[in-house]
Amino acid sequence: MELNYFLDHKMNEECGVFGVWGSKNTAELTYYGLHALQHRGQESAGIVTVDNGNFNIYKGEGLVRNIFTETTMQKLIGNQGIGHVRYATTGGSSLENVQPFLFRGLEETFALVHNGNIVNSKEVRIHLEQTGSIMQTTSDSELLGHLLKRKKGTMLTRLQNALQYLEGAFAFLVLTSDALYIARDKLGLRPLSIGTLDNGGYVIASETCAMDTVGANFLRNILPGEIACIDTNGIINSNYTAQTSHHMCSMEFIYFARPDSDIEGINIHEARKQCGHVLAEIAPAPTADIVIGVPDSGLSAAIGFAEATGLPFETGMVKNRYIGRTFIEPSQELRQQGVKMKLSVVSKVVKNKSVVLIDDSIVRGTTSRNLVKMLKKAGAKEVHMRIAGPEIKFPCFYGVDFSTYDELISARLTTEELRLSIGADSLHFMSIDALKKGVRLANHGKDCGQCIACFNGDYPTHLYERLVDANKKMK
Repeated sequence: MELNYFLDHKMNEECGVFGVWGSKNTAELTYYGLHALQHRGQESAGIVTVDNGNFNIYKGEGLVRNIFTETTMQKLIGNQGIGHVRYATTGGSSLENVQPFLFRGLEETFALVHNGNIVNSKEVRIHLEQTGSIMQTTSDSELLGHLLKRKKGTMLTRLQNALQYLEGAFAFLVLTSDALYIARDKLGLRPLSIGTLDNGGYVIASETCAMDTVGANFLRNILPGEIACIDTNGIINSNYTAQTSHHMCSMEFIYFARPDSDIEGINIHEARKQCGHVLAEIAPAPTADIVIGVPDSGLSAAIGFAEATGLPFETGMVKNRYIGRTFIEPSQELRQQGVKMKLSVVSKVVKNKSVVLIDDSIVRGTTSRNLVKMLKKAGAKEVHMRIAGPEIKFPCFYGVDFSTYDELISARLTTEELRLSIGADSLHFMSIDALKKGVRLANHGKDCGQCIACFNGDYPTHLYERLVDANKKMK
């Protein structure tokens, strides 16, 4: 039983992708790359490699370190490969949906991995099934494989044609026997970068932290609407559309990405710290004694808030980093105390203190309520909650796991009602403009295009369904 299920984790990103071209240590590099991207998906992982035209694949449910063994890794031979870590938001959790997907044919075999969410997947699936396709999974990622098999010409030409049918967020890696193709959606909703190895090979990753882990050197970001092809001749760059823009998911800056990653050339730690500075400007806490951050994604903003206010930054909460899996199902009593199993309060730090608690977001509210309760039980006189991101009021359809209004407490309550609900002495969120300012400060004063749909309902794509239909109950 996965204990995290009971801990009211605020949100999850759908997955992370990693690829290697031109290294005799492909499987090992991919393993460590996926390990660095584990925060992007903890439900399943997989790797496929190619050796002299033979595809070798291994995947399973669970964490990277639990799926792969020395024995399985020895079977993943080849100088090129792709890997995937997954958190399911479309298609559900099952072994059949674990990536990479491998498509075998008489004339051609290829594999693919995908990060994101195809918003017109239902329409594309209906068309494919009505014209003869038989789906093997319930994942929207499989659709690209069927589209590619129906097209004629080179793989590059087929990719350029197939991607025209897909709307939404995607970062695709497609591995053939003689090339690795990299594609990013035309809005740049999901991050994807390419780096170089000292031996002349290449690495592709959802985040630059994975490149650092395997000793690769960052080369550049894959651009919105771009398809890059790596083969024995090097890299060939092309596009599948000229209608592109930059709408990087704001939650990458606020929550998803690791602090040591650079997204769109912006260091995540610096962006969050600058947001903490801005948050202190718009919502100071005059009666506070100390500032603490919720591990891990709230820490950088808490440092910035403390710097801007001159208040001491303290380690008031400690995260249990071994909470991932348990062999027994927790009792109802332990389920109710799930946050305590994940986070502990340092009582001697907060006792008799007025505390500013910095977190990145509030989605369902249960975690925030429990954190305030824990701090006050540990002796905190006051808890002033500051959120280094705007109120999340609208569902996400691009690969984040809050796709219904029922999950979003800020869609139902005002800030004051929410403050009373969680028991905080004060509560303030960043405005959208304040978020943009914080990221801009980390980007040397330059604006960065962001998707802010979950804050204001301004979706950058057609949704193919009415917003009111996103009001179903959580399963």
